[in-house]
Amino acid sequence: MDRANLFCDGMARRDVLRLGVAGLFGMGVDLPWMLERQAHAAEARKPARDVSLIFVFLHGGMSTIDTFDLKPDAPAEFRGEFKPIATNVPSIQYCEHLPKLAGQADKFSLIRSFRHHDSGHGSADHYMLTGYATAPGFNPELRPNNQRPSLGSVIARKLGPRGSVPPYVCLPKQHPSSGAAYLGSTVAPFVIDADPNAPGFTVPDIIPPPTIATSRVDDRKHLLARIDRFQRSAEVAANRHAQAVSDFQRKAFDLMTSPAAKVAFDLAAEDDKLRDAYGRNSLGQSCVMARRLVEAGVRCVTIDHSNWDTHDGNFRTLKESLLPAFDSALSCLFRDLHERGLLDTTLVVISGEFGRTPRINKNAGRDHWGPSFTVALGGGGIQGGRIVGKSDARAEKPAEDPQGPEDLAATICRLLGIDPNEEFHTPEGRPVKIVNNGRVIEQLL
Repeated sequence: MDRANLFCDGMARRDVLRLGVAGLFGMGVDLPWMLERQAHAAEARKPARDVSLIFVFLHGGMSTIDTFDLKPDAPAEFRGEFKPIATNVPSIQYCEHLPKLAGQADKFSLIRSFRHHDSGHGSADHYMLTGYATAPGFNPELRPNNQRPSLGSVIARKLGPRGSVPPYVCLPKQHPSSGAAYLGSTVAPFVIDADPNAPGFTVPDIIPPPTIATSRVDDRKHLLARIDRFQRSAEVAANRHAQAVSDFQRKAFDLMTSPAAKVAFDLAAEDDKLRDAYGRNSLGQSCVMARRLVEAGVRCVTIDHSNWDTHDGNFRTLKESLLPAFDSALSCLFRDLHERGLLDTTLVVISGEFGRTPRINKNAGRDHWGPSFTVALGGGGIQGGRIVGKSDARAEKPAEDPQGPEDLAATICRLLGIDPNEEFHTPEGRPVKIVNNGRVIEQLL
C-alpha cells in the first residue's frame, strides 16, 4: 500500500489552466475574493511581538513513545526496539534515530503530558488544528470539514496580511481541518497544492511555469484592462460591484507579479546545499518553503505531512522512512531559523493528531492513542530545552501536569499577540471564544 496516498486565441486554454486562480477567469473568482476579505483583517490590532507560526502536522499520528518519550525500563511489549541517546541538553534523551534533532534540543521544548479524549482520525485532527473538539454531526469526509476555524484562519483574521504575501498558507496540500469555518473564505488558506520535492515544482498562482512566456502574462494584463472597461460600462448597481471586484482583481495580479511573493514561493532560488541538508523529500522541501514564507511575511504555514499511521511495521517504517526525513528536516529548520535570526519570531509546533498505543500490537505496530503523547514547540518566545509534565511508566496517560489542545491553542495565541478570550460571531450571531477555555502553558515561556 502506498502510504503517501492514504490519507487546470493566442491565449491557449492549456495556458489559462496552468495559470490557476491568477489566470484568466480566476482573477475574478477565488484569489481576488480571498484578498478582498483579507483586507478587512488589516483593522485588527497588531501583536506586541510580531511572531509567525509554522505548524508541522504529522498526519496519522507520530509514535512519540518511540521518538521523544522512550520508556527503556518498561516491559518489552511496551518499550519497543529503539534505544535512547543523549541530546545537547543534559537529562533529555531522544530516540537513537533522531541524532540531528538531538543536537538542536536546546532550541525547542517538549510537552510529555499532552492528552485528549479522541483517538479517531478526522475528529482528532480537527481538535488539534482548531483547539475545539468536534460536535455531533461532524463529517470527516468533507473537504474542508471545519466546524470551528483552524488556528491559521484565526491568525489571518486577527492579524491580517503583511505586505503582498498571503497571511496563511497550507502545503503541500490543504488538510481537511485547516479551513476557515464560519470565518469565511476571507481567511481561508492559500493552498500550494503541490509537492515542493516534485521535479519542476512551481506555484502557478504566483510564478507561471517556465513554459508560459512573459508576453503571455502581459497579454493577461491587457485583457484585464479590457475587462475593466467593459465592467465600467455596465449598469450602475452592477458597476459598483464590478468596480470592487476589479480592485481586487488587480491585487490578485499584483500578488502574482509581486517581487516579494516571487522570492518567497520560488523554491528553485534556494541554495542547493541547504535544500540537500533539509532533505530531498516532501517534508524536507516543505520545511524549506515554510521558512522562505515566514521570512517573506506569511503569518502561518501549516505543513500537512503523511503518513504516520503505523499500525503495521511501526519500527521498520520509522527507522527506514519516516524518522530519517523528519530528523533532517526539523533539525535543519530549527538551525536555519536560528542562524537567520528568525527563531525568536517564528513559533514552530510539531504534532500529530494523537500518539500511538503504548502496547505493541500483533503486527509489530502501534494503534491510535489520544490519552498520552508528546508535542514539541520551539522559537517564538518558547524557552528551549525544557520538558513540561511527564507520562507514566508505560506512556499510557500523563503522570502530572496534563495539557490538551485548548491549552496549546491558548499558548499559540498568546505568543502571536492574540487574546484567546476574545470572541468571534457565527453567521447566526452566536458569540464563540477564539479559544475554548484553554490555559496558557506558562512553563514554556
